[in-house]
Amino acid sequence: MEPIISVFHQVGSLLYPWLNEVATAIIACLLIVFGADLNRLLSRKLSGRSFILRTLVFVLINAFGYGILIVTASPILAKNLAQVSAHWLLFIVIGIFIFIGVWAQRHKQI
Repeated sequence: MEPIISVFHQVGSLLYPWLNEVATAIIACLLIVFGADLNRLLSRKLSGRSFILRTLVFVLINAFGYGILIVTASPILAKNLAQVSAHWLLFIVIGIFIFIGVWAQRHKQI
């Protein structure tokens, strides 16, 4: 069992220099999966409003809202992931991406 944990630790330790990119990818994937639901909700709430208002809200949410979320949440996630031991980090990152993929598949995103 010890050699297996050692391999997981070695592979997981390779992720540490890339945690900012991994965190950004996680946040971006979450926004892709859940962004469609949010856009649908906004579309329903803003139906019947003027074209200019709908367009303005769409641009504000998609360009600035998602952008600010990525820029602020990614470093926080990277900082939290950096505190996890290497072998658990590998499992957590893989688990998060599998969760996002399964969620997207079940909600017909892919």
